[in-house]
Parts: sequence; structure tokens; C-alpha cells
Amino acid sequence: MENAKANSAENLENDKSHKPERLLRLIAVISTFGGMLFGYDTGVINGALPFMAKSSQLNLNAYTEGFVTSALLLGAALGSLVGGRLSDNKGRKKMIGYLAILFFFATIGCVLSPNVTTIVIFRFLLGLAVGGASVIVPSYLAEMSPFERRGSLVNQNEFMIVSGQFLAYVFNAIIANTFGDVGAVWRYMLAIATIPAIVLWIGVHFLPESPRWLAIKGRKTEALHVLQRIRSKVTAEQELKEIENNVKAERQTKKVTLKDLGVPWVRKLVLIGLVVGAVSQLVGINSIVYYGTQILSSAGFGTKAALSANVANGLIAVIATIIGMSLMNKVNRRKMLLIGFTGVTVTLVLIGTFSQVVNEFHTLPFVMLALMGLYLAFFQMLIGPGVWVVLAEMFPGYLRGMGMGVATLFLWMVNFLVGLLFPSLLNVLGLSGIFFLFAAFGIFALIFVAKYLPETRGLTLEQIENMAKNRA
Repeated sequence: MENAKANSAENLENDKSHKPERLLRLIAVISTFGGMLFGYDTGVINGALPFMAKSSQLNLNAYTEGFVTSALLLGAALGSLVGGRLSDNKGRKKMIGYLAILFFFATIGCVLSPNVTTIVIFRFLLGLAVGGASVIVPSYLAEMSPFERRGSLVNQNEFMIVSGQFLAYVFNAIIANTFGDVGAVWRYMLAIATIPAIVLWIGVHFLPESPRWLAIKGRKTEALHVLQRIRSKVTAEQELKEIENNVKAERQTKKVTLKDLGVPWVRKLVLIGLVVGAVSQLVGINSIVYYGTQILSSAGFGTKAALSANVANGLIAVIATIIGMSLMNKVNRRKMLLIGFTGVTVTLVLIGTFSQVVNEFHTLPFVMLALMGLYLAFFQMLIGPGVWVVLAEMFPGYLRGMGMGVATLFLWMVNFLVGLLFPSLLNVLGLSGIFFLFAAFGIFALIFVAKYLPETRGLTLEQIENMAKNRA
């Protein structure tokens, strides 16, 4: 009896000394450098574009500005579709390492581009990495996280995305105000993205593979070893059994392809993910991310002043994301999205209204800056975190690669259209017209989320799958 008690006490002590939290933090930090690259590479164009337009080598107009900006987004659309499939075959960890290499060399290609055609090609390649990261990193985090902390850990990626955008705005402002008269200043802005790419490539060697992916590949011993490093020892064995049961059920079902969209519950789930991803872009978030400098310049700021003012928007986005991360484990996903879409829709209407009635040369720049900050607060606090977590949560393991790939494909295609058409629409519709258009999409988003989006908070991935089957 005494020996049993001693052994029990020893096991309890060993379990206390086992600290999976440290490894989970390391996993979240390193893997989400992919999110930081996502953010920096999408945000840096905001400050680089005005100087690209003045470059004698590029000589951009409204159309080519849109094409240089959106080439990355077209690549991201393809990368999001292919990335999910490749990660299903090769593994999440290995694909994150490949993405780091692609981020690095595509960035170097953009920096050294001698003309529009070359930079469009390399920004497309950079987009492949961005799109792949948008699918693989959230999926990896969802599979590594305990279900009760899945929301906050997946949103670590969203935090790194907005942090990358904030850093892009900061470096854009510093470089523009320091080297603004140098013709190649935009190249300096782009080059900084090589640093997080190197960090990601080095760091990925210290990450474990997803235990769910290992279990699907029949590597049970490795899956248990990983789970024992990121869970309590008792929880690890219990979770592996749950994963194995789920894998056995999956193997009795034929492999999911696009043809399986004919299955009612699969079709409905993918369609919901597709629309939610698309409307998150149609409310105009990336018009501010990509063209915030031009918007503020149109409102009355000078180029360098607009670049400096944009830093405030980046800081608001980071703070809002931190608050949003703290809400993920407290507030239902649907509620967050409904409040978020309400806030951004009202703000878009205010932007459109004030851009018509406020004196253009005096107060409009500061009113516009304040409203853009309010818009970003609503979006990054509620919509950004909510959408990516819902997309990561709502698809079961065997459907996640295809489902999330298709959903993010449409997200990036809509993003591409916004990036491509915004400069031309701004010339045609003006500030007020284009923001009223975004507001109309915000109203549609509210209706769709209220009517169709399932609640995923507090449910295991398996419970979410069963709920989708029952609702179909």
C-alpha cells in the first residue's frame, strides 16, 4: 500500500513537472511567423506603391498599380487551394518549412525586379506562400491545440498577421521619411521580409508534426509522443484514442474530392465557409490594408504624412486583435461576427457620408483617419479572429484540406478582385461611392451569418462534424 501511494505521489509529481504549455507557446510563436510574413507582405505594398508609381523603371498607372498589388492575391488564391492538399500529403511541419523557403526567394525576386512584368511574377510566387500559410498554419494550430484553447491559439496567427502589417507600416514610414528621395526606396521596404522568412525556416526544425496528421498516416507511436509533449500524460492517451476512432471512421469513407460536394452536408459546410470567407473581404478590409496611404492622400494628407498616420491604424489593429484573442474563449463565434459586421457596416456608412459633407482641405483627413481606425478596431477585434477560427474549426480532419482550401480560395479570389479594382473604382466612384458599396456587402454578411453560420465554440472537431451531418 505504501509503495502504491509512493508511486502515485511520484506520478503526480512527474505530471506536475511536465509542462506542455512551454512547447505550445513555442509552437504558436514559431509557426505563426508564417502569419507575420503574410501580414508584412500584404501590408508593405501600402507604403511601397506610391514610390513604385514614381519609379522610372515601373511607371505605374491606376491599372498596373492594381495588378502589382493583386498579383500576390491571385497567387494566394492558388496557394490556399494547393497548400491544403499538399499539407494533407506531406505533413503540416514540412510544408511550413517549404513556405519559408518560398517566402525568402520570392521576396528577393521582388526586391531585384527591373520592370513591372518581373515584379508581378515574383509577387505571384510570393502569393503562393501567403496563400499556403493562410491554410496550413491555422490548421496546424487547430490540430496542436486542446479544444478549450483552440480559439486563442489559432488567433495567435491572426495576431501575427496584424503585427506583420503594423511592422510594415512602421518600416514604410521610417524608410520613406529617411530615404524618401532615393529612387529605390520601395526596394528597401520589401527587403525586410527576408528576416522573418529566415527565422521561420530555422524555427520550423524545432516544431513537432501534427499528432492528427501522424495518426491519419498510421504513425501511432509518433502521434502519442507528440501528444505527451503538449498535453498532460493522461489526456494524451485519451485524445489519441479519440483521434484513432475518428481515423478509423474516416477510412471507411471514400476520400473526399470536389465530387463529394454532391453530399448535402459536405456541400452546405463548404458553401458556408466559402461565403463567410468571401464576405469578410467584400466589406473592404484590404482596401485599407493595401491602399490606406492612397485613401488618406485622397482625403488630404501628403504622402509622407499619410504613411506616418497609417502607423496609428496598424497599432489599432494590433491592440484590437489582442482584445479579440481574449474574447475567443468567452464569446460565441456567431455573436462576435454579428457584432463585428454591424460595427464595420455602420462605420463604412459614416466614412461614405463624411467624405461627401466634410470640408476636404481641413477636417476630412483627420475624420477619415479616425473612422478608418474605428473600422479596423471592429474588424480586427471581431471579424478577423472569428472568420479564421470558424474556418479552422468547422471542417472535420479528412475534409479540412479540401474544405478550408476551397473556402480560402474564394476568400483570396475576392481579395484579388478588391486589390485589382480598387484604384480604378476609386477614380470612378470616389471615396464615398466605394465605401457605400462595401457597406452594402456588410448588410449581406450580417444576414448570412445570422441565418446560416453554425456555432463552433466549445465543441470538439468531431462534435462539429456530427452537428453538420444532422443539420444537412
